[in-house]
Amino acid sequence: MNRTVVPSIDSLERVWYVVDAENQCLGRLATEVASILRGKTKPSFTPHLDAGDFVIVINAEKVRVSGNKSTEKVYRRHSGRPGGMKTESFQALQARLPERIIEHAIKGMLPHNALGRQLYRKLKVYRGPSHPHAAQQPQVHQLNPSASVR
Repeated sequence: MNRTVVPSIDSLERVWYVVDAENQCLGRLATEVASILRGKTKPSFTPHLDAGDFVIVINAEKVRVSGNKSTEKVYRRHSGRPGGMKTESFQALQARLPERIIEHAIKGMLPHNALGRQLYRKLKVYRGPSHPHAAQQPQVHQLNPSASVR
């Protein structure tokens, strides 16, 4: 009889990856990073376990969107109070907090439960080309070349 082998969390090897968001399409970048965070790129992928790797996204301010999304896409947040809805366009948020755009896109592609929150903690997004994770010796992860916006 065949048995399914479930890897233990202690036996999983965690790798740090650096992804450059410069001239990358937001959605395609987010799907690639979300699959790395989930561990879907590994042969030991198990849906209910955190088998993924750490991801560092740099140059968040240089991410692109296609079409009219830069002016028409709106990010909303609510304080919980009556009349507490705040809206902000993609351009305004990119000028103010470009990291939040990528974090928001990737978080929406992770599971919406405790596992997703645990996976989200392994994502690090930075505005410019530098990051403070050199001690982890991150590997450069090349995205699909057709994923960039022309």
